Amino acid sequence: MAHAHESNTKRIFIVLAILTVVTTVEVILGIYKPEALHLHGPGTSWLNWIFIILTLVKAYYIAWAFMHLEGEKKWFRRSVVWTAVFLITYLVTLLLIEGDYLHETLAPLIKW
Repeated sequence: MAHAHESNTKRIFIVLAILTVVTTVEVILGIYKPEALHLHGPGTSWLNWIFIILTLVKAYYIAWAFMHLEGEKKWFRRSVVWTAVFLITYLVTLLLIEGDYLHETLAPLIKW
């Protein structure tokens, strides 16, 4: 029984370390905002793409570790993950399209 406790404690600290590293990278990029990453990528700047990808990585890892998806059947894991990936991709695509439209429409009226 003590062995299971040790492995769970170790697993919690590994998850904590990974999420801390990803969050620290996000915070550092958010504070310094490197000029090299402000170049316009597909739909938005590369810095925004890095934030989107890191946030998705954290969300996936939280679901994998704390919602215990790694212990579920393969078909169930795929149905949860692929549904979330589709919906998040759809949301990001719509936000980028609408944001670009609003920026182009309101650019003559608003000082950005």
